[in-house]
Amino acid sequence: MTTTVLSTHGLSKSYGSRQAVRNLDLEVRRGEVFGFLGPNGAGKTTTIRMALGLIRPSAGHVEVLGRDVQAHRAEVLPRVGALVETPALYPHLSDATT
Repeated sequence: MTTTVLSTHGLSKSYGSRQAVRNLDLEVRRGEVFGFLGPNGAGKTTTIRMALGLIRPSAGHVEVLGRDVQAHRAEVLPRVGALVETPALYPHLSDATT
């Protein structure tokens, strides 16, 4: 089993002439904690969406748990937990303190 849980190679995403992510090489290993920090528009959410296979990169590729996300999304996603954008409170869940 691989020790790399997330890797990107030359990952890029453009929306028309605007480049949201440019040539990102990244490796996160098992047991590491990794966070994305940066101003609005820096490409944080776009990178996460590409990592989850929710949007296609313009160039490069993403591997999660040693598998190409685009080719093996149905296999990879059940093993990943992610909260993209604004955390939501779900009205059907109760507060355990009440």
